[in-house]
Amino acid sequence: MADQQESTVTLPSDPASVSRARRHVARVLAEWGLPEATDTADALRLIVSELTTNAVQHTFGQSPTFTVDLRLDRDAVLHLGVTDSHPRRPQRLPAAVRQDNGRGLVIVRALAKECGGRLTVRPTPDGGKTVAVTVPWPAPTLA
Repeated sequence: MADQQESTVTLPSDPASVSRARRHVARVLAEWGLPEATDTADALRLIVSELTTNAVQHTFGQSPTFTVDLRLDRDAVLHLGVTDSHPRRPQRLPAAVRQDNGRGLVIVRALAKECGGRLTVRPTPDGGKTVAVTVPWPAPTLA
């Protein structure tokens, strides 16, 4: 396999784009050899759902699109990032008994950690941000 594989998709900041992003990621991961019915694939689909939902809901119309980037380095490390053009970094909201939102990054961080990875947030040169997870690529299972 190549030293590095990449896939990028840019979608409108619209709720319908969340499922499109999830399907794109699932398809690319399968093409790269990660079976759909694995815990890691499940976690990555949920991560992309959470990150793209945040990009749609929390950019307040200031980011007309978001971009999902996938990069697999040397069949060892997977990088999954969601970039939008809104300058505000994600914030952890205080826990409230009746709060129905604000837990997305907590979920993403826990899933990344469960997969042996980590969550990062970095600014982009144009003033936006990329929220990304980096996880070890699971070794193929031998039948």
